[in-house]
Amino acid sequence: MSKNTVVLAYSGGLDTSVAIQWLQENYGLEVVTVTVNAGQDDDFPKIKETALKSGAKEAYIIEAQIEFVNEFILPALKANALYERHYPLISSLTRPLIAKHVVEVAEKIGSSYVAHGCTGKGNDQVRFEISFAALNPGLKIIAPLRESKMSREEAIEYAEEKNIPIEVSKKSPYSIDENIWGRAIECGVLEDAWREPPEEIYKLTKNPTSLDTEPEYVEITFKDGKPVELNNKKIELIELIRKIGEIAGSHGFGRIDMIENRFVGIKSREIYEAPSALSLIIAHQDLEKLTMEKDLYHFKEMVESRFAELIYNGYWHSPLREALDSFINKSQENTTGTVRLKFFKGNCSVVGRKSEKSLYDLSLASYEKGKDSFSHDSAKGFIDIIKLPIALWAKKKKKV
Repeated sequence: MSKNTVVLAYSGGLDTSVAIQWLQENYGLEVVTVTVNAGQDDDFPKIKETALKSGAKEAYIIEAQIEFVNEFILPALKANALYERHYPLISSLTRPLIAKHVVEVAEKIGSSYVAHGCTGKGNDQVRFEISFAALNPGLKIIAPLRESKMSREEAIEYAEEKNIPIEVSKKSPYSIDENIWGRAIECGVLEDAWREPPEEIYKLTKNPTSLDTEPEYVEITFKDGKPVELNNKKIELIELIRKIGEIAGSHGFGRIDMIENRFVGIKSREIYEAPSALSLIIAHQDLEKLTMEKDLYHFKEMVESRFAELIYNGYWHSPLREALDSFINKSQENTTGTVRLKFFKGNCSVVGRKSEKSLYDLSLASYEKGKDSFSHDSAKGFIDIIKLPIALWAKKKKKV
């Protein structure tokens, strides 16, 4: 294939479908699309058909669910990666994966161009372009929606004018991104930060206020930070993620409504559904508290924040992220054990945990007579020493 071809990261949605014809009209390039299956509930044969009907010369569908789970989700889970303590990086984690496959196709067919369907206001443009640069800095990048400055309404009008097959409309203008780790929902009435999200936007979680169910208990077993069993049965991670998501979602757990600080400098209102991601992170965090030495646990908390920020900002393919990943993997050597979760009416609570590597010592923690082995007499000397600098400072201050 000639170098007059551009490889487009293609979701099958409004923006990327519009981008196909726009690239042909404005750059005179043939378009090859790449769609990556990261566990989203999509009709991939239909996506391929839509790409070809929209003008693509060729449309690749790449199966990458196992790769996504093992090489992207698992490292993020071990890091308890939550951007701004809430967002489990649903979309952020797929962009470096998609970029990797787009670059591989571009190199395979000899193309000099890659493209994405991101606007100039979002984070994804940064994530794609940093990833493209890290994987093949020689490729030229085109951003049709950013260059054209089309609004969402204008993109819909352009699609209608060009007979581009799309399922979005002005009445339902939501932008939805989905994978096995959860869903991200934007646009439309959700841009009003005061307005409660309409129930129609949710797909993975039931409305907690409408539930009349009993509590459900689930046990998750980890080995070296990786979930390996569900309710005492061995299970592949991809299936465990799906099943936990179904259970949590059926109890209305996993909804996030937050004001988020985008990397490009603006604040945005974001709605996420992440029943499996949040459930597993809650369980993993709790097990670390049981098995991880105090200084390591506290230092890892700082690393987690930076790790999540790097992924959010698009630096998955970076030396710092890789170095932090090495630290996180080392920290997981004792993160082995079982956590019991309770799901009930929109909530997920840890109600039990156990591990052969537990650092919890009942004889030290107990207040019951006959069980307490803690040296109470040592406490006074310990406090006398640690309070000494403050006491000296206070003494000096009073003299002044």
